[in-house]
Amino acid sequence: MKILIVGATGLIGGAVANALSANHEIISAGYSDGDVKVDLGSKASIEAMFQAIGTVDAVISTAGLAGFAPFNELDDAAYDLALGNKLMGQINLVRVGQSHISDGGSFTLTAGILSRDPMPGSVVISIANGALESFAKAAALELDRDLRVNTVSPVFVKETMEMLGMDSSSGLSAADTAKAYVAAIEGTMSGKTLDAPDYV
Repeated sequence: MKILIVGATGLIGGAVANALSANHEIISAGYSDGDVKVDLGSKASIEAMFQAIGTVDAVISTAGLAGFAPFNELDDAAYDLALGNKLMGQINLVRVGQSHISDGGSFTLTAGILSRDPMPGSVVISIANGALESFAKAAALELDRDLRVNTVSPVFVKETMEMLGMDSSSGLSAADTAKAYVAAIEGTMSGKTLDAPDYV
């Protein structure tokens, strides 16, 4: 398959690209690097990306910006970033991408454990993650041409936890996290949230 990975140079995205590259053709996309540039916060940029790469068989997003901050310190810009980039950016990959994907193709978006297991400071991330899961569940009912859409819900990645000086025992490596994305691409499910620990 010809697979577009948005966020392919990030920690999870790189692991997903490594896991899929042996059997599939990978096109990497990122804000500042990759085979093609894209700004998830701009629908026009997403449209330009798809025009540049042509038809693909699958789209994976491991990208999307949203920040941690205490609830009473969140300003409008923090909400706008999470909702405009992590949420609508990934939704727009499906809205725009459905015209540039093969019959039976799939979209795999990234939500996260904070939708169902929030922590202090995670308000805007939890909102975006929960909305992405609901979007996939609902959009799967209406996509044409046997197109599929799912979300992957990663837990904290060990490598990130170690970089932050955190105890990484509860985390999952990027390579193990990537297995859920492979399952979404190579499976037949749609409208589902794939919890990364279930695929190790």
